[in-house]
Amino acid sequence: MRAIGIILAGGNNHRMRELSQKRAICAMPIAGSYRSIDFTLSNMTNSHIQKVAVFTQYNARSLNEHLNSSKWWDFGRKQGGLYVFTPAVTAENSNWYRGTADAIYQNLQFLKDSHEPYVVIASGDCVYKLDYNKVLEYHIEKKADITVVCRDMEAGTNVERFGTIRMNEESRIEEFEEKPLQAKTNTISCGIYVVRRRLLIEMIEKCAEEDRYDFVRDILIRYKDLKRIYGYKIKDYWRNIASVDDYYSTNMDFLKADVRNYFFKQYPDVYSKVDDLPPAKYNPGSQVRNSLVSSGCIVNGVVENSVIFKKSYIGNNCVIKNSIILNDVYIGDNTHIENCIVESRDTIRANSYFVGEGEVKIVVERNERYVI
Repeated sequence: MRAIGIILAGGNNHRMRELSQKRAICAMPIAGSYRSIDFTLSNMTNSHIQKVAVFTQYNARSLNEHLNSSKWWDFGRKQGGLYVFTPAVTAENSNWYRGTADAIYQNLQFLKDSHEPYVVIASGDCVYKLDYNKVLEYHIEKKADITVVCRDMEAGTNVERFGTIRMNEESRIEEFEEKPLQAKTNTISCGIYVVRRRLLIEMIEKCAEEDRYDFVRDILIRYKDLKRIYGYKIKDYWRNIASVDDYYSTNMDFLKADVRNYFFKQYPDVYSKVDDLPPAKYNPGSQVRNSLVSSGCIVNGVVENSVIFKKSYIGNNCVIKNSIILNDVYIGDNTHIENCIVESRDTIRANSYFVGEGEVKIVVERNERYVI
């Protein structure tokens, strides 16, 4: 493909509450065996983008460990590859990334050393499948300076936390509002952009000269009347996991047969780092209904409408309903958990009772081990 990839994976926000205190949002486990960033990385490799940079910053240890081998996404090749960039102290700069545009500026040499004419920029905290080749073809056909992937959200969705856009009949973006107080449209930006590499370098350098740091506010919104910025609409599954409710509902979506079929069985595949674990074990007396149970788990109790991640142990007479149990959790006997997310490597004492009422409850009972 005639493009390089940039994955923005350094952000954090308070809407993830305790879940983002010890890991980057892009490292959040999804669907039993994946991380959020796996979907964007898989889209990159399935689109034949051979050179991809991941910009990490906040709580990057878990994410960096996940990315320590590029072979899982087929980036272990002589030409191209997977590059992980974190903020670095230099003679000219000692700042952390102050925004998405600043993250690109601090790693601008990566763009200057590349030869591909286009750049695909994507967020690492979204769950979706997309062939970036189709977006690039659309970008070239429209003779666009920047193309923004967008989607019409379902009625009732809180679109005020996204960037909302309005396009004309030719799909050129006329209005772009970042996190508006009151949205005028239900069309949102998916955080995926295609732009010419030389133009991106030019705009990023101009932002740096003017002490501007945000890609959306200081490039997309600022240049919408000066540059040809078009929208490319998608209709397939797309979810952002930047809040606890969205993270919970995204995992629960994988209990639906059509969503599992779309991601797990339909081409192209979604790839992830593979752990050598035994299959899940269901001891006599266990009951599992409409749930995802991952490798390395041992189940003794009742599990309903839940997602159980790798290496979790569920004790005797336990009841787990409508919950997400993250990696390597030990749940003692006679425990009842409902409408909850249990943090990784947690130890839940026997005879415990946790029920989320009104909102999803995050359980951090005794967390003495490093969270993955």
